[in-house]
Amino acid sequence: MESDNTRDVAAAVRTPPLLDHLLERSSRTFALTIPLLPEPTRYAVTVAYLLFRVADTLEDATSWPRGRKLQELAALNDLIEQPSTARARELADAWLTEPPCDHEGYCELLQKLPDVIDAMSSLTPGTTAEIVRHTSRTISGMTSFVEREQQGRLQLDDIPDLKAYCYAVAGIVGEMLTELFLEDRGQLQPAAAELRRDAAAFGEALQLVNILKDSAADAEEGRCYLPPTVDRSAVFALAREDLDRAAGYCTRLESAEAPSGVVGFTALPVLLARATLARVEESGPGTKLTRPEVVSIIASLQQALDRRRVSELWQRG
Repeated sequence: MESDNTRDVAAAVRTPPLLDHLLERSSRTFALTIPLLPEPTRYAVTVAYLLFRVADTLEDATSWPRGRKLQELAALNDLIEQPSTARARELADAWLTEPPCDHEGYCELLQKLPDVIDAMSSLTPGTTAEIVRHTSRTISGMTSFVEREQQGRLQLDDIPDLKAYCYAVAGIVGEMLTELFLEDRGQLQPAAAELRRDAAAFGEALQLVNILKDSAADAEEGRCYLPPTVDRSAVFALAREDLDRAAGYCTRLESAEAPSGVVGFTALPVLLARATLARVEESGPGTKLTRPEVVSIIASLQQALDRRRVSELWQRG
């Protein structure tokens, strides 16, 4: 059950429409899942996702040399640690003078960075501190991999290297989400240690599936996340192992009586990732789930949420 304090805060907090718009323009998956969350967690996670998306856009900047990426990642980190609307506007203007990519949604997000920084500053001090701490950690991890680029290309070496990369860009996100879920939810405290234990695997699982799905397109843009000396079957095996741990994470949330929106938010991307992994393993990189398949998965999840039986979904093929 939600605490009275959380319900009171939620009644006064609503995610601004602009942030929802930026979310829809930046991520199809998270535009489906984040709205499932109850307020004020939804607001906090939306802000956090958009900041991580900005960092990821700078890291992946196909139009910038390595030195420029490193410079702008450092500038973003300084901004997040010392928020300033004016400084955010300066950075956004500079970035868009020579855009880091040609993705219209990402470029719009960069343009609206001052609004995202303002939104972060309106959160509670504890929530803001968690977002700043984890975003800064991810930027540091991204920086360490950008420093390794040679002639605009990043090549990961082996499975430990792949896991380190996934932790930097996604595992830390899982850890941050866990801390945001635990805020003001006393009923989750008995499960907190186990949730924290599998938080990074939750993020790693989703990242590995994306890497396998997008490996062909990434290679064309100079990103070789799949180590050339590692058999691809080993990466599929690691992804399946992490997805099993992610499923356990979702089950523990449900067993601890987390709000159904929190359970749904974590379960939906895992269900989509499991189905995507099977499709990629069968048909190769670049293949995606069809819209009817996504709709069917969402419908099955909603039925399970209504019955508080999401754990049963992991037993299906």
